[in-house]
Amino acid sequence: MSRQCYLAVDLGAESGRVMAGLFDGSRMQLEEIHRFANGPVRLAGTLRWDVLRLWNEIQVGLAQAADRFGDSIVSIGVDTWGVDSVLLSRNNELLGQPYHYRDPRTHGMLARALSRVPRREIFAETGVQFMEINSLYQLLAMHSSNRPLLDVADCLLLIPDFINWCLCGSRVVEFTNATTTQMFHPVQRDWSVDLLRRLELPTRILPQVVEPGTKLGGLRSEIAERTGLGKVSVVAVASHDTGSAVAAIPTEHTGRANWAYISSGTWSLMGVEVQDPIINSQALESNVTNEGGIEGTWRLLKNIMGLWLVQECRRSFQRAGNALEYGHLAQQAAEAPAFTALVDPDHTDFLAPDDMPSAIQQRCSAASQAEPANEGQLVRCALESLALKYRMVLGKLEELTETNVDVIHIVGGGTQNQLLNQFTANACGREVLTGPVEATALGNVLVQARAAGEVASLDELRQIAQESGNIRCFEPADANAWDEAFARFQNLPV
Repeated sequence: MSRQCYLAVDLGAESGRVMAGLFDGSRMQLEEIHRFANGPVRLAGTLRWDVLRLWNEIQVGLAQAADRFGDSIVSIGVDTWGVDSVLLSRNNELLGQPYHYRDPRTHGMLARALSRVPRREIFAETGVQFMEINSLYQLLAMHSSNRPLLDVADCLLLIPDFINWCLCGSRVVEFTNATTTQMFHPVQRDWSVDLLRRLELPTRILPQVVEPGTKLGGLRSEIAERTGLGKVSVVAVASHDTGSAVAAIPTEHTGRANWAYISSGTWSLMGVEVQDPIINSQALESNVTNEGGIEGTWRLLKNIMGLWLVQECRRSFQRAGNALEYGHLAQQAAEAPAFTALVDPDHTDFLAPDDMPSAIQQRCSAASQAEPANEGQLVRCALESLALKYRMVLGKLEELTETNVDVIHIVGGGTQNQLLNQFTANACGREVLTGPVEATALGNVLVQARAAGEVASLDELRQIAQESGNIRCFEPADANAWDEAFARFQNLPV
């Protein structure tokens, strides 16, 4: 039978790509059309996203997809990282160059918000973990230091919603990404207007929130003509990349907390799937977050700094003239001594350091540990510490859901780090199933297929994901050594 084609625009913090999903009714085959670099741009002491260059690269990819797949293309969906946004004027002018979530302007904004509204009340209104990168504190920073720009803004769009606007002109925000902002009420399923007003933040710029699977309209005429795609439909998928990735978890147990997931990449998003948000004092104390999923599910999760530590170490090695590939770094880490030094991956020193190896060494020294002395030791320190952080977070998730997790699914680009996969199984004492690697793009195109009526339910969607991806199993080992390391990890100084 002929295969329908769905296009995924998948933007990550390190790279972006346009992917094609070819669906034959039972399997979804992914093909990469166009990949391009992404990352922060330094501008006058600030960190920004170059969204215009990203938009240009997306159009290149769409044109290449049109050349290859022509009339079989049904729709386009966009997913990206969360929390960052774009401002549009009443006349649809782009106002300023969007800030990167690691820009330091949000320093102190969390404390400022808490001086006006108590922590427990913000959590009750949003169910979201407290991180200064959240959209709420970005908006508060803009209100404090860039008020004139905010005053003339007519609409705030999160990054995937801005790309959707570029594609078809829609000015809406998709639900799964809205729930990451700490400006959305998960019970009322709308913006937390009362909270924003108490913080003296504008609510008029917040657009309608739409559900994943909503058809937003056809491509703008000039885009349809320029790319050769015609007036194909644009669909609001689970536009937060973790939402798309979790949609493609190859499990038969939708909505049950006896499995956990890690969406592994620049960030590690570790959580469980639940039917209702968990917003109570224990969740507040654990600083977990409730993010919306598809088909009425919720993602109870914790943000962990993730492979950012390794990525930044590699960048530092490259600046020093040692251009090592990730596979080579993993091999060096595997050969390095175990548990020489440990750090908390979420320490604020690692959010945006000038030099990651130095930051890791300084944290080790502060904890009276030997400083990692070479590339292999630095990467091993980062990977072991990540795995132990996963174990800590897993314990909190099990307490909150009163459920024992039997298996951990790891999806996303980080699954290619086999050493971290094994470390995760060892540290957590659980079977780890990895794959699909391209879970974000896979979830993106499968939600489009669901919107087109080719997939009947989330259960069927996940069955297709299971049939479409290569799943690998890692069994736990070395329990005693990892138990001893975890005891050390728990006692690291703040």
